[in-house]
Amino acid sequence: MNAPGANGDSSPPAGATAAVSPARRAQLLRPLLKSVSRSFYLSLRILPGGPREPAGLAYLLARAADTIADTRTLPPEQRLTALQAFRRRIVGPADGSEPPTLTAGLDMAAATPGEAALLDALPDALALLESLPDADRQLVRQVVDTLTQGMEFDLTRFPAEAAAPEFPITITALETAAELDRYVYLVAGCVGEFWTALCRRHDAALAGWDADGMAALGVRFGKALQLTNVLRDVPRDLRMGRCYLPLDELTAAGLTPAALLLPANSAPARPLLRRWLLTALEHFEAAEAYLLAIPRRRVRLRLAAYWPLALGLMTLALLARRPDD
Repeated sequence: MNAPGANGDSSPPAGATAAVSPARRAQLLRPLLKSVSRSFYLSLRILPGGPREPAGLAYLLARAADTIADTRTLPPEQRLTALQAFRRRIVGPADGSEPPTLTAGLDMAAATPGEAALLDALPDALALLESLPDADRQLVRQVVDTLTQGMEFDLTRFPAEAAAPEFPITITALETAAELDRYVYLVAGCVGEFWTALCRRHDAALAGWDADGMAALGVRFGKALQLTNVLRDVPRDLRMGRCYLPLDELTAAGLTPAALLLPANSAPARPLLRRWLLTALEHFEAAEAYLLAIPRRRVRLRLAAYWPLALGLMTLALLARRPDD
């Protein structure tokens, strides 16, 4: 396994950011990460040492961006401004000045304790980003940049969330299957590319991988997980004014996004939902191929890939068995 800084990496410029102490680094990448990462923490914790830190940091930064994007007490345009400032800071590089206060004005009253602690820890997380070896730092920047673009898409594409539990007046839908496919790439598929490049860089046993082929399988792995989430969350998203199911397919089925809220339309919508369930299943077949391509002796890497695959497939199976109601 290559040590961090191998493959010709150089250290970050001296004085770019304040150093993060070993104790603070451990706190960020263990208890804080665990408090905000839900089930994905299993995969992050089982990763070997080389890719674990950049992968965990990428998750922390993406989670911070997601917290900014989901601050319901601010109108979407203000969240978008904060999110864009965050993305500019991530893309960097740092100029040696103190990191800007990216979360000024955010009302975190509704945030979980972990989310609030994460935003408070952003200066240290950004300093940790600048301390990574060049190649790792660039990979983290790229994936967080792409994930943040997906969050910006949500904020600009869809109307503001309903302020009351009643259904919103307007429900906006994605237009085509291609738009949905692009969305699931931005918010999850790109993670498969990142994960593949990061693990391949840190583990000499993966040098024989077809880099492009494995990256493509990794993208589909991420798409499988996100598409499953999209299908699971259809009712909740509709009540927020968001419909990720393509409008052209709904129209062809004689449906509108608002019609999906009516129980009587569950049966007419089922063929459309089944089509996307099958698409997710096809992506999971690629995810299985990805898992099997990891050398058997790399048990930790296999487990890190297996857990989200197993959980995603269980969720998809439950969705497939859900009755029309």
